[in-house]
Amino acid sequence: MNHIQSPADGDQATELAIKAAGADLAPRVTLDDIRDNIASEHYFTAAHGCIGNVEEDPSEDALASLDLLTFCVLVLKNGFTVTGESACVSRKNFNAEIGRRIARENAVAKVWPLMGYELKQRLSEA
Repeated sequence: MNHIQSPADGDQATELAIKAAGADLAPRVTLDDIRDNIASEHYFTAAHGCIGNVEEDPSEDALASLDLLTFCVLVLKNGFTVTGESACVSRKNFNAEIGRRIARENAVAKVWPLMGYELKQRLSEA
């Protein structure tokens, strides 16, 4: 019987490809390292940000548009923050859960080079 591997998401597929190619022999940043470095995550829309700012008085039209822009703020274990965002063009297509997922993916993408730099620095000092 043939073994057919289950489909994996992009990150899992990449990790499997790295291991299959033997490209995991030296220290490297992994998705688990990224996950372990996130202390907390926070989500809000631009509308939430404006409503919370007493100096802002956006119009209803502006709030409707701002409500389609989702932010994710990741607080890393050392206290540094990174942001990701997701914008939707049409209210009819807006889905808060999908917006948060995309915003988080975009924030995580910014953590990779930070952790890569940190690893390279540690290796250069060893």
